[in-house]
Amino acid sequence: MAGLDETTKIPTEIKLHQKSHVLELVFADGERFELSYEFLRVFTPSAEARGHGPGQEVLQVGKRGVGIDRVEAVGNYAIRPVFSDGHDSGLYSWDVLYNLGSHQEQLWNDYLAKLAAAGASRDPGKVPTPPVSKAHGGCGKH
Repeated sequence: MAGLDETTKIPTEIKLHQKSHVLELVFADGERFELSYEFLRVFTPSAEARGHGPGQEVLQVGKRGVGIDRVEAVGNYAIRPVFSDGHDSGLYSWDVLYNLGSHQEQLWNDYLAKLAAAGASRDPGKVPTPPVSKAHGGCGKH
């Protein structure tokens, strides 16, 4: 979180759309983003998911269908969503939310690639499948 300054875009509206599982952000200049609850949960800025430095990130898996039970205001600078899976430690500052919205497509594509590389799933309860090794040939015998 970089903090507020004169260039920080601050949302004028924040709406939860429970049926579609989308958080809508609207800014004074008319710019708007629709961020799925799953996207927000996967990209939580909390230390438990992001770690305390590069390389400490924990891939978030099984978050398809996650809900947001409520959103709490944090001062003048952030919100804290309370997710249906119990996660509530991510503080989404205005600059974090704007960054997520601005780069949503690339972030999501990168996430899907990481999931695939890990043999993991967006679906809850699915056990990660290790990538298939072709080091021993294609017959399945070792």
